Amino acid sequence: MSLPTMLVAFARYSRDGSFAVLRANRRFTLVMAAGSIAGAMLGGLLLGVFPDLVLIPVLAVILLVSSAKLARHD
Repeated sequence: MSLPTMLVAFARYSRDGSFAVLRANRRFTLVMAAGSIAGAMLGGLLLGVFPDLVLIPVLAVILLVSSAKLARHD
């Protein structure tokens, strides 16, 4: 996604109040952002430790388990 497209999307969501949920749940949002950053950093560090033939299937399984849990959530 290009930068102008992202800026337009942010402007649109700001106008319709979609970000109010994030403001109302600020702590949760910050914890999720910190976890995302930590996961990206840890994943980057693991690239040099484990071969791609191991990491890619493990990450695929994590995504499949996560999507299955999300699909079952009511």
